[in-house]
Amino acid sequence: MAGKIASLLSGVTPQTPLETSPTTDVALTGTALSFENIHNLRDLGGLYSRDGRRLRKGRLFRGGNPGLASPADLAQLRTLGLDRVIDFRAAEEKSVEERGFANAFEWIALPVLEGSMGMSELVTRLRASTRQEMDDFMLQTYRDFPVKHQAAFGRFMREAETGRTLLYHCTTGKDRTGFATLLLLSALDVVPETILANYLESNHWNQRLIQGLLTRLAPLGVSPEVAMPLLEVRAGYLQESLQTIEQEWGSTARFLSDALSVDVQGLQTHYLAERSD
Repeated sequence: MAGKIASLLSGVTPQTPLETSPTTDVALTGTALSFENIHNLRDLGGLYSRDGRRLRKGRLFRGGNPGLASPADLAQLRTLGLDRVIDFRAAEEKSVEERGFANAFEWIALPVLEGSMGMSELVTRLRASTRQEMDDFMLQTYRDFPVKHQAAFGRFMREAETGRTLLYHCTTGKDRTGFATLLLLSALDVVPETILANYLESNHWNQRLIQGLLTRLAPLGVSPEVAMPLLEVRAGYLQESLQTIEQEWGSTARFLSDALSVDVQGLQTHYLAERSD
């Protein structure tokens, strides 16, 4: 599976051979930050591009929902120097308790999967579904990312083109955030194996959150077997997005250039440090 995904990640400079680098031996997937009420928040700094350059630290952060940040969390977030926070959640996933965070940072809403990610909708789906049906739901969700949600992900990439310091997130920081990270790291020509490792790492950092959600879902008649496809990431999910991109555009590079009009060179100038840095 990993080899198939790596072959689909054609990169944006395909003439450059895949070199042996620190990330091909040991996948460095950035730095996880510890918060009281925020899950799966990571600095992408330190990841390597194919030509050996490294992403600058403290510039690009991915995460789960920071909206319910504690006072200590807010203080820590302020030290990151965030220019903008990009939120892929739909309106039904938000709550009035998040106003404190929204007032503290410039927060841009780029909703993806509207109408299907609210708790009532998800619980209804989970109670009526089998494990296979939830697998199929997630696979279709990932097929839809590059086709139905180009506007949101394209706007995200344009925000990154400005070179700002960004935190981007969804609810648990794994699916919509995972696909956005695929696009961003592909444009930055990060080693394919590292892109996959970074994606799968959400399962590790969300362990406590997953256990809490399973506990909440059990009294509602939802079994762990049925819920897990929704709560974790799998290599096969990301492969569905990549295969859709390959079928429709031929490569990730073509999707970035033709569908999203991404300025790849500009992104790399902003976020990749030269080898001597």
